[in-house]
Amino acid sequence: MNPPAATASTTQLWAERWQRFSRAALQGFHAYANWLVSISWRRFIVLSLLLLIVVGIVHDLPPFTWTFTERIESSEPRRVDSPRPPRPPVAARAPTPPRPVSPDRTEGVDISIGPDGIRIVPRAAKSAASAASAASGESAASATAGGDTAGADRGGVQITLPAGANEAVRAAVDQALREAQREIEQAMREAQQDIEEARRETEAASRDAEAARHDAEVAASALSDLEQRTVRRGTRTTRIGIGDLLMQLSVLWVLASTIIKITYKGRMQAEVKAAQATETAEAESLKRQVVEARMAAMQAQVEPHFLFNTLASIDHLIETDPPRASQMQKNLIALLRASMPTMREATGNGGGNGGVRELGREIAVIRPYLEILKVRMEERLATVIAVPDGLLSAEFPPMMVQTLVENAIKHGLEPKPEGGQLRVTAEIVHGKLQVTVADTGLGFGRAATAGTGVGLANIRERLQMLYGPKGVLTVAENPGGGTVVTITVPYKSLGGEAA
Repeated sequence: MNPPAATASTTQLWAERWQRFSRAALQGFHAYANWLVSISWRRFIVLSLLLLIVVGIVHDLPPFTWTFTERIESSEPRRVDSPRPPRPPVAARAPTPPRPVSPDRTEGVDISIGPDGIRIVPRAAKSAASAASAASGESAASATAGGDTAGADRGGVQITLPAGANEAVRAAVDQALREAQREIEQAMREAQQDIEEARRETEAASRDAEAARHDAEVAASALSDLEQRTVRRGTRTTRIGIGDLLMQLSVLWVLASTIIKITYKGRMQAEVKAAQATETAEAESLKRQVVEARMAAMQAQVEPHFLFNTLASIDHLIETDPPRASQMQKNLIALLRASMPTMREATGNGGGNGGVRELGREIAVIRPYLEILKVRMEERLATVIAVPDGLLSAEFPPMMVQTLVENAIKHGLEPKPEGGQLRVTAEIVHGKLQVTVADTGLGFGRAATAGTGVGLANIRERLQMLYGPKGVLTVAENPGGGTVVTITVPYKSLGGEAA
């Protein structure tokens, strides 16, 4: 008896072998299916026909088919011609019995007694006898003519007596005729009985002959079915081949390959689409992370030059105009307070709540920023913020308005000697939220400090990732001079339903 440990190890070994075989078979199947999908239908049909032709040629050749010869001694039946049974003897035909002579039908004879003796003539030959009588002489004729007839017609026998015969003779003749007639009738009845008995014997013999013929036929049939076995010596050639199944297997292979090519192609296309979708999603996610990182870096910088200039301005105003310095300091604190949550959200989870927040928080950052700039630029900067209170809870991506305001001041209003006006508005147009930053500066791309356009490109990328084709950034010339930049996104209250 095998120990349990040995049995367990053997079972595990066979399980590992089966797993290796299954993996190899699955890999082979996928490799073959991928190859089928990679070739064209024309090439597949050509290869299938070539396979069938090759199989049709080689299926009768070694090693698919072979033959061998062996010596044999076997007894096999040989049909022997059975002797034809003898023809049964033909029964002799019974002789035709004589027709019974009836007194009513007998033609009879004529008996004449005269001087010339007794003459017996059959009635059928009466005419010939008459001629003979005429030739013999008148004596016979006269005797016949002068004779008397004894017995009218007894049994067809008529006796003519000579003239002068007495009654005793006549009576004796009649008596003799009656006795002769009785004897003749008795002989005829006996002859009739003999004939009837002979007929019955003939019929029995015929039946026996028929039975004998039937037995002879049965015996002949039995003899013809007998077979005499004889010993036959010789050689026998046997053909063994597996090539007979190759054609059927080839046809099944072609059909299975056709099904695999049709079904596996759809599966591969679905897998490719899923992989492409995954790659696209990963690429979009990566782009979004890159953009958010850029925006977070920009947010983290918080314009160092702006901070330095603001702090320098505060230090100068402390000596010259303390109230204005105190107001600028309050605006800087408000700006940092509004910007810090956005910085933490951007660096913590890549953009906060799905990359959007309330429009009111964006405006809360813009207001102190513009107040600080107004202190620095004094009368050269005029600002207008026209955002209804009902839109402050609208969903809007962070830092986009701030970027547009910074670009408008840096590249449009600050380079202009007389300055200008900056206007920030928000409204609902055709069910969408539009936020516009318009300035009356030098115009887009006309200032010596014109940027590289990276900020606007980042805004477009973020809008595309967040809203797709529904997020739009447009840049246009301001009719009064300057630039008008508009961001259009679907209107949705961050705490309610989309409008």
